[in-house]
Amino acid sequence: MPASITPGVGPDARDDLVFLDEAPAPAQTGQRADRQPSQPLSQQTSWRVLIVDDDADVHSTTTFALAGLEVLARPLEFLHARSAAAARELLAHEPDIAVILLDVVMEQPDAGLHLVRHIRATLGMVDVRIILRTGQPGYAPEMDAIRDLDINDYRTKSELTRSKLYTAVAAAVRCYQQLRALSAGRAGLERIVEAGAELMTLQGPREVARSVLVQAAALLGQQPDGVLCARDGGQLRVLGGEGSGRDLEGGPPEVHVDHRLGDRIGASLRRAFDQQAAAFGPGCLALYFPGKSGRDFAAAIPLRQPVSEGARRLLRVFTSVVSVGLDNLELVGRLNNAAFFDRLTRLPNRTRLVEVLDETIAAAGGSGAHGPDSTLTLVDLDHFAASNDALGHGFGDLLLVAVAERLRAKLHPRLFVARVGGDTFAVLGDGALNTPATIHSLFEAPFSIDGHDVQVSSTLGLVRLNEHDGGGANALKDADIALKRAKAQRRGGHFTFSRGMGVEIRERVRMMHALRGALERRELFLAYQPQVDLSTHRPFGAEALLRWRTADGKNVPPDRFIPIAEYSGLIVEIGGWVLREACAELMRIRAAGYLDFTMSVNVSQAQFRHPQFVDVLCGALSETGAPAQYLELEITESMAMEEPQQLAEMLGQVKCTGVSIAIDDFGTGFSSLSHLQRLKVDRLKIDRTFVTEITGSARGSSIAEMVIQLGRNLGLSVIAEGVEDERQAQILHALGCPLAQGYLFARPMSPPALLEWLDGQLERTT
Repeated sequence: MPASITPGVGPDARDDLVFLDEAPAPAQTGQRADRQPSQPLSQQTSWRVLIVDDDADVHSTTTFALAGLEVLARPLEFLHARSAAAARELLAHEPDIAVILLDVVMEQPDAGLHLVRHIRATLGMVDVRIILRTGQPGYAPEMDAIRDLDINDYRTKSELTRSKLYTAVAAAVRCYQQLRALSAGRAGLERIVEAGAELMTLQGPREVARSVLVQAAALLGQQPDGVLCARDGGQLRVLGGEGSGRDLEGGPPEVHVDHRLGDRIGASLRRAFDQQAAAFGPGCLALYFPGKSGRDFAAAIPLRQPVSEGARRLLRVFTSVVSVGLDNLELVGRLNNAAFFDRLTRLPNRTRLVEVLDETIAAAGGSGAHGPDSTLTLVDLDHFAASNDALGHGFGDLLLVAVAERLRAKLHPRLFVARVGGDTFAVLGDGALNTPATIHSLFEAPFSIDGHDVQVSSTLGLVRLNEHDGGGANALKDADIALKRAKAQRRGGHFTFSRGMGVEIRERVRMMHALRGALERRELFLAYQPQVDLSTHRPFGAEALLRWRTADGKNVPPDRFIPIAEYSGLIVEIGGWVLREACAELMRIRAAGYLDFTMSVNVSQAQFRHPQFVDVLCGALSETGAPAQYLELEITESMAMEEPQQLAEMLGQVKCTGVSIAIDDFGTGFSSLSHLQRLKVDRLKIDRTFVTEITGSARGSSIAEMVIQLGRNLGLSVIAEGVEDERQAQILHALGCPLAQGYLFARPMSPPALLEWLDGQLERTT
């Protein structure tokens, strides 16, 4: 083998190999001639060539032949390995090699090919270019191996003149550069995609700013550094920084202690904002991110080296992606404000309050900062609706803002204040700070609204979270229940929710669901209590009474389930069924021969005021064929006295059907006689309370006597309910009461039992 190679000299020199007697000594096996730190392609100053050959002369002659030559304006740098094993060890620590000049035959005949497979498959070095050389012309790898292992060239050592060797290496370097540029572009695009996805997962301006700076630094091949700024109305605000830029967070860069860094960054940022484009200055790059939602952004990044054209192209794509991401974050921020903050008072709204309640309850269950003694207080402004109507909604809005400001400013900073809705606010936090006395004291001084002093009071509903079971929404519901109880008792006071109230409410909810199921399962039924003429004790009608017997045979008292039916609205559906069932039973009684029999049905306020009540009534009469003149509807006295004008109109529509009206529980509602006369009812029903009292004292019969006399004067029929003994019946008859019902005559009974009872009391008429 030659000791070295050098081009021929003289006018007739050929580009052939020339043998020399002496040659420079190659570097040691497994070493490179001039070791430098591994660097990215854009920062490398030379192309690194690895020579792998078991012949020391090949190392020296190859180095000598290519010494001083450049490819793409960069010199060649050589590394050496005397065996495939040494090359493996070197390549494990030297990834940035452009070309490998590899001997095919070394320790074994195919050692070179095995090394290529290791380079490609194991080390994953797909960019490095490989030129195979052999000193044995008769040996050549298969074409499939050359193709599959991505080998650039295959030559015998004897045919590699200096120019051919340089040509092969230069072509391989150019190929390597293109592959590395493609890889860098692909990696850059992947970083850009990751940056866009990452932005949407971040919260807070500092996180967003640092993510943008880290991703930009990766595209530039340097450590993260610089700041991201927003421009609002011409003012720059630093959102976040990395590296030296962290010291600039929280204010405009030009006012910071480090004037040199501040001036440079500030100038770059202003230039980017003014030009609305990236600004490449000496030692500093400013990327511009246009915004569509009212403000734009720019990132100033100190540069460690010039920016290549490829990096500039990637940065243009990067700014487009980040601009969209920042716009989306701005939109998400606005949506977040709309979703979690009240527009009028700028306080957190009901949705945000529930979130904070959930966090507080969860923290109290463990070792959270809120502790177990947190209290939720609902603050309701007294008579706000009346003030709003009298003075206008604009005045009301100003009052709400003033109340919000006072709560926010005067309450302890650890307390969380929100506006739940309307004129109701919420205060959440330490029970020692969140007390009724503290909150009521805030309303002692008047509020100055539009130049006027307005005195406002508040009513409070409280719930202590350590006595609460459930999540935030349930806690808010419990506080609202306490507030309603406080408003019902006394305006300007407060009421605290208790566990007993929670049990009671849950029982009501359970019963409401059970009642709906009872209606579907036909567990509801009617019992009928006869009504009699006191002078003859002959029955003339019956009152239909709603009853509930569960599947296991237990009877649920009416005073338990009827209020729930009224509160939940189920009474409308149940009342319609009662009307149809009572009319059907009236027809069965008439079919049995009792033609003058009257059926009396109780109607609740919710049912009676329903807009379709008259239609339901007419439907029941039509469906069953029941005569309207033998159907009587009972309404309570308190119901009759509420909005009497509207009730009079409704009663007029009912009277047009031919149905008669009775006022139940008369004497308990402090009726206005003028209203009573205007309602044009048909019958008054003396409440059982007054019937019980008529045998107790001389004055006990006075109310019953008054009702009887009133009915006689107004031309109304009168009936007494709850008559349980003969003495009561005698007194009522002596007072002039003509009709009665009660246990003295008969208990409520089933339809068959009613017919059987009637058979024993009356003779059938035909």
